Amino acid sequence: MIVDVHSHLPQFRDEVPEGLRQNNPAWRPDRAVESVYTWSEFMEAAAPADRSIVFPIKWHPGERTGSVNGADKPGDWDDVNLATAQFVRAFPEKLIGFMSLHPNDIYALEELERCRTDFGLRGIKLGANYQIFDPLEARALAIYAEAERHGLPILFHIGTSPVRMAPIRYAHPLVVDEIAQRYPNLKIIMAHMGHPWTADTIVVVRKHPNVFTDISGLFYRPFTQWEALVRATEWNILDKVLLASDFPITTIGETIDGLRRVNDIVAGTGLPRIPEDRIEDIINRNSLPLLGLE
Repeated sequence: MIVDVHSHLPQFRDEVPEGLRQNNPAWRPDRAVESVYTWSEFMEAAAPADRSIVFPIKWHPGERTGSVNGADKPGDWDDVNLATAQFVRAFPEKLIGFMSLHPNDIYALEELERCRTDFGLRGIKLGANYQIFDPLEARALAIYAEAERHGLPILFHIGTSPVRMAPIRYAHPLVVDEIAQRYPNLKIIMAHMGHPWTADTIVVVRKHPNVFTDISGLFYRPFTQWEALVRATEWNILDKVLLASDFPITTIGETIDGLRRVNDIVAGTGLPRIPEDRIEDIINRNSLPLLGLE
């Protein structure tokens, strides 16, 4: 089974109104990314996956799109978790919805319960750097405790970002080491293999049985991807590496193709290669039981 554990909620159900398309040239080094898209465009890109986890971003209370973004991004929803639930309900055999919460919201735990019980959302997406909160402060810890209690996996953005106002230290892999020590039964996905700190990510994943990492956003930096997966091979954590696209920044098809070409960069050299059968294991890994989602 092909499972994409990392994709972003589309902003529009139907057509994008004229003039609201946006291209972002900073998200990947090889091309600009069209960052505003529809349900049908998402589903077309997700076609190679059997299941896709989709989530929104919950901004600071009172902000619609978050101060890290500057000008407002276009969209046809304000209640992002409701919008996620509506999207997932339209494609229940394909999509699994994660909620997003903000620890600075005084109703964050009530929102978690609404999303879990009323909306049927199955996990949580947090990006402390983008959402600008300390991932080890008390309000954030309260969310982790409830997630652990209810069996809700958390997908953390881990790794750097070109967004000027996003504090990099809030997304360092060693933050997850501290969270996992406090909440050992909490299922955690560390996004992007924590690039550029892939070695730090790997030792955290190795240390904690319920911590995993995904490969989203790696293939378009071929050396980073190869180095990360060589390290994952040497440290014996390849079975905890999960397939992920980070749509719209990449598609799942691009990601699979890039993963299968991971060894191209060392062709004709004596440098180590990632075994091809282990690459196929990542592509076809059913991540859902690992995350408690089956």
